[in-house]
Amino acid sequence: MKILPLLTAACLLASPSLADLHIEFVEGAPKDRFVVTNTGNCPIDAAMVTIDLTGSQGGLIFDVTGAGSGVEVFQPFEVVLGGDHMVQLPNVKDGDQVVSLQLENLDQNGSVAFTIDVDDTAGAREITVSRSEMKGATVSAKVGANNYSAVIGDTPKATVKTGDCLS
Repeated sequence: MKILPLLTAACLLASPSLADLHIEFVEGAPKDRFVVTNTGNCPIDAAMVTIDLTGSQGGLIFDVTGAGSGVEVFQPFEVVLGGDHMVQLPNVKDGDQVVSLQLENLDQNGSVAFTIDVDDTAGAREITVSRSEMKGATVSAKVGANNYSAVIGDTPKATVKTGDCLS
């Protein structure tokens, strides 16, 4: 029995291990939710995940205090799932449009979720955020020295494809 041909065939048929991150926005009252899930085939040792609302169609902002730019109800940043994967909590100020999460040891299918209030500044609905208002926001991941990003489209979610396992 020849081992080399079997190993070559196994390598050719094997699918690559991907370390992809799926980010989803869930509109809620009074708290909106973001969920970051490792949908890849391998763990992610360390990553900086950034959600940037700057390009959103609704001119979205984070409304974390009653004294700032938001409308009526406000909610501060609160981790509700996977806090043990966060290296530190981000400092989100009222009216910010960017939040970065420094994550570590995020296993395959592992998730981190946080709640916060998101308001629009385009004057459409202000308190609730529709799918179209989230469109154009970006999500990115810095894994090692590499940067990857995706744009949120017609649904309030995106997958950042990072390629082969980088952990």
